[in-house]
Amino acid sequence: MTDFEVLPGKSFPLGAEVHPSGVNFCVFSRTANAVELLLFDNDTDKTPSQVIKLSPVTNRTFYYWHVFVPGIKSGQLYGYRVNGPFEPQFGHKFDHHKVLLDPYSKLTTSSVYDREAARKPFASNEHCCMKSVVVDMNDYDWEGDTPLHDNFRRSVIYELHVKGFTAHPNSELAEELRGTYRGLIEKIPYLKSLGITAVELLPVQQYDEHDIKPPLVNYWGYNPVSFFAPHRAYSSDKSVLGPVNEFRDMVKALHKAGIQVILDVVFNHSAEGDETGPTLSFRGFENSVYYMLNGGNKSLYANFTGCGNTINANHTIVRNMIRACLQFWVSEMHVDGFRFDLASVLSRDSDGKPLENPPVLWAIESDPVLAGSKLIAEAWDAGGLYQVGSFIGYKWWEWNGKFRDDARKFVKSDSGLTSTIVQRLTGSRDMYPNDNRNPARFVNFITCHDGFTMNDLVSFNMKHNLSNNENNNDGANDNYSWNCGFEGFTTDPGIEKLRIKQLKNFFLLLLTAQGSPMLLMGDEVRRTQLGNNNAYCHDSEINWFNWNLIKENEELLKFVSNLIEFTQEKAIFNWCSSWKEGGPAGSSIIKWHGIKPGKPDFSFHSRTIAFELDDFVSKEHYYIGFNTFWEPLVFELPVLPNKKLWKRVIDTNLPSPLDFAVPGEEEVINSFYYNLQPRSGILLYSKIK
Repeated sequence: MTDFEVLPGKSFPLGAEVHPSGVNFCVFSRTANAVELLLFDNDTDKTPSQVIKLSPVTNRTFYYWHVFVPGIKSGQLYGYRVNGPFEPQFGHKFDHHKVLLDPYSKLTTSSVYDREAARKPFASNEHCCMKSVVVDMNDYDWEGDTPLHDNFRRSVIYELHVKGFTAHPNSELAEELRGTYRGLIEKIPYLKSLGITAVELLPVQQYDEHDIKPPLVNYWGYNPVSFFAPHRAYSSDKSVLGPVNEFRDMVKALHKAGIQVILDVVFNHSAEGDETGPTLSFRGFENSVYYMLNGGNKSLYANFTGCGNTINANHTIVRNMIRACLQFWVSEMHVDGFRFDLASVLSRDSDGKPLENPPVLWAIESDPVLAGSKLIAEAWDAGGLYQVGSFIGYKWWEWNGKFRDDARKFVKSDSGLTSTIVQRLTGSRDMYPNDNRNPARFVNFITCHDGFTMNDLVSFNMKHNLSNNENNNDGANDNYSWNCGFEGFTTDPGIEKLRIKQLKNFFLLLLTAQGSPMLLMGDEVRRTQLGNNNAYCHDSEINWFNWNLIKENEELLKFVSNLIEFTQEKAIFNWCSSWKEGGPAGSSIIKWHGIKPGKPDFSFHSRTIAFELDDFVSKEHYYIGFNTFWEPLVFELPVLPNKKLWKRVIDTNLPSPLDFAVPGEEEVINSFYYNLQPRSGILLYSKIK
């Protein structure tokens, strides 16, 4: 019972809205016959301090339950109990014993959370539930900060895990800052020195770490429970409102450094899992609306995600929630864009069938609040839908999974790749033959969180996932990797030299190709996961950035940072204008070569490719060549106008500092021939006045 008078409230906005005199609460539930709002004084309280029963007459408008509670303010903890039919055969799974998170929570608490208690049907979890937090989003000084827009330039994206980036004891941070938003702020100088222009953060939406048998945890965070709430465990500020403010501090600091913030968002499934999973939020409010159900048995869930359930994204209610969530992260948290995990799920209807024009995707693309935001799709799902090259829209970027696979195979010397790698270098036009989109919208990558690190890509032929406790059955079996002659770690100088050269080849290919390159955290310093290609469940050094590697692998780090700086400064790489073949109609011309100028070899057994770029604006010429054959080959260089000579900027076969020339100190090539060593790449340059 309450000891104060509540008011009916209003049906908008959804969630908890702070007013000077109190808070308006509103949630959606179409089938519920009773809703209770629970107020808690502390996260550790085993029972609520107040229970407010909402009347279906005065506190309900259509399908929305609402109430205005005077006298409470930002920082108030709350939850809901919802009563309705338990009829799994019709998709209804109401359980009035469960305390539910508000789907629009801006923050949650979880210090006493027990997943098992949330799984037990018809048993109270009041004593160990997650709780929502009322947040006044106007109580923060942004100091003039706004999201950064650079739509006309390609981004150099750095995919990182907020905790893993600074959790290692050798991060030289105070213990309370390790693995936090604040810790990331402290490491911004490193990101600036590397030269990246955007960080892509693995999930920071509040997620459930405990859906895996201990001592393993769901470390990556692809298991959301609250889409609007920043993950509390990443905050060094342990006050009730700490995570919201610290997250905004992080975004503001990154923006001051000129670095965009992209969030990896997971709108394809939730932590409630399959029919054996816990009731945390969506299932308890309106199961048949928020999830796709099995058509033949509505007590079961359609599973196009491999995670037990699938969010019913194109239902009107869910579509509105996703759109409101994205608007929130942009307008209130100032993020610059989103990478959508398993984005192809969002193109399915309530029965799981692919839609030609998915409403939720078009709504996101056309939303004016998101007009300046990057939208990046992982254009596939676990149900077999693969849309790389066919994803909808005019604004969406795509993770280029084909670039990853073809680059790996080409660098490790597979046959039949030269004609394909030509396409990957020039923006994968073969995947968009009738599309005139900017090639910057293709996110090229060779490694990401899911799979081998780049160091492991050149160190292991096989995955080594036994520590995941799944008998090495998890993770991809075909990684297109090559261990350079020895499985795992070695002190053999010949193998180590080859591995470093292969890493440089990967970076040269990635950063000179048309498209926006993405680097995986730590690849620039040879971070290893010990051959584990599915390390989602390890909160340990296997996933953490080892800051000692900066000194140990100074040569590679210097090469990568120099290459990023070079390609960012040169408009022909940075602005992603179309490279034209033929006459001077475009701003730049590309000419294809082999070991002979103008004679590229696209035969099955060819392992060489070279190309020349002529920039009509800057009057600069570039020559990039790759010899992935295991013997040296002599490349005849194209003749430059005005009897100019080529200068060597990069040769991946050479040791540091010869591998990358200091600007102005490039070695002149006094010959029409270049002896390109086995498994090597070069970049030559000349200025035509």
